[in-house]
Parts: sequence; C-alpha cells; structure tokens
Amino acid sequence: MQRLIFIVLILSYSIFVSSCRNGIRESDAYGNFETREVTVSAQIQGEIHSLDVEEGSTIEEGRIVGYIDSSSLILNRQQLAAQKKVILANCQNILDQIEIQKEQRKVVLKERNRIVRLVNDEAATEQQLDEMEGKLRVIDKQIKSIKSKYTAARMETGVLDIRISQVEEQIRKTRIRNPVTGTVLEQYVEPGELVVPGKAIYKIANLKEMDLRVYLSGAQLPQVKIGQEVTVVTDKNSKDNQELKGKIIWISSDFEFTPKIIQTKEERVNMVYPAKVRVINDGRLKIGMPGEIRFKQQEDK
Repeated sequence: MQRLIFIVLILSYSIFVSSCRNGIRESDAYGNFETREVTVSAQIQGEIHSLDVEEGSTIEEGRIVGYIDSSSLILNRQQLAAQKKVILANCQNILDQIEIQKEQRKVVLKERNRIVRLVNDEAATEQQLDEMEGKLRVIDKQIKSIKSKYTAARMETGVLDIRISQVEEQIRKTRIRNPVTGTVLEQYVEPGELVVPGKAIYKIANLKEMDLRVYLSGAQLPQVKIGQEVTVVTDKNSKDNQELKGKIIWISSDFEFTPKIIQTKEERVNMVYPAKVRVINDGRLKIGMPGEIRFKQQEDK
C-alpha cells in the first residue's frame, strides 16, 4: 500500500510539473542590451584647462563641458590681426598716392592740351608737345605700378584672413562640446593633462532608449517586420521576470552564424539574422544586460 501511494505521488508530481511547463510562455529570441556610445575626443593638442564631466552625470547636447588651453592661439590671432591692420593702413597710403598721381596727370594733360593748341597756331614746337606726352606716359606707368602694389597688398590681406579663420577654427576646437544628450559612462582624462588630437576625453551614451540585439532564425522571419511591437522580458530577480514594451527597429538583410556566446554546438552552426528591438528605459536596463523577446502575435493566439 505504501509503495502504491508513493507511485501515485510521483505520477501526480510529474503531471503537475508537465502542466506547469506547458503553461510557461517560452521566449522567441534572446540577446543583450546595447546603446549607441559616443567617445568624445580632443580635436587639438594642448593642456586640459577645465573639464566639467563626472561619470554617471547627464549632459545635454551642445553644452560646453571643458576647455583646452588656447592662450598661444589667441596670441597668434592677435598678431595676425595686427599685421592685417598694418597692411590695410598701407593700402590706404597707396590709394592716396594714386590720387596724387591722378591730380598730377590732370595738370600735365591740361598743359599738353594747351601746347597742342599753340602748336596748331605755330606758337609752340613739336618738341614741347613730345615732352608733355612723355610726362603723361610716365604718370600712367606710375599709376599702373602703384595699382599693382595695391592689388598685391589686398591679396596679402586675403591670405591673412584665411590664416585668421584657421586660427579661429583651432580656437573653436579648444572648446569641448558635448555632442549628444546622455549619461557619462567613462572619463579618461583630468584637468591639467596634456591631450593630442584623437585622445579620448570621455564616453557618453543615451540610456533613455536601449536596443536589445537579438538573433532570429530563418523560420522566424515571416513572423516579424520592422515597426512591429514585441514584449521584452528581463530578469526582475532570481525567480521572477519583468516585461517591457519594445519595437523592432532593424532586421539585418544578411544572415550570419550564431554568435559564439551561444554555447551548444547545434545552435552555433545555425544561421541567424541579427535584429534590434528599441526599448524605453525606465532606469532598470543596463548595458550588456540579457533580455528576451516574445512575439505579440503568437501571444494573442
């Protein structure tokens, strides 16, 4: 009798476990959460003058969070501006010289016209007329020479304008401007350190929206499409799960082998399609956290 009761209990437990397993909704795909991380790097060489960045803090897009020392660049800009001022003053002097030559030409031209009339009246000689015309030619050459000097001076100011613009662009790059609104993940340098172009200063990411990167089999593709809403499942604790709403934002058009993080040999040789599910993060999701998805259309069935 005791043996019969024991067998009945074992059968009852098996039926109970089987019914529980059948009631559990299995997930359709698995993966890990990720987000778009942006590494902010130095664009110019110099010493970090100030840096208002702290790991875990939220920074708005476009905010200037620090400065690289720009004192030498500012002095260079001032020097170029002074050179341009000198050249512009010289340009004005050249214009004044041109005006003087033009006035002299008017006087000589008036005298030449008077001599022409005298020559016509046979009161002056051809030699006197040739001398006046020679003076006019000399003045015209002087005016042309002075104008060429003015043109060269203006070209020099143009070159200085370009150099000043280049220095101002370098000064702009000394401002460390935050590119995206997000949370600072890592800080790599401190004020007082010397940086070079390309040196990482800090890493930032938008944690308000996370992407769950999952892998779909070829058989699952007909069931999903971009923009489709799915249920995202994550661990709440060691026993329970929590559900969030998600939307499929990307499905790869090319297949690949199952990632090596999948341990079983059978699954590693399967070909899958990567996909991303966008989830609004209420603070519970972290980068690298595992997650699962369930197709809503199957749940409705």
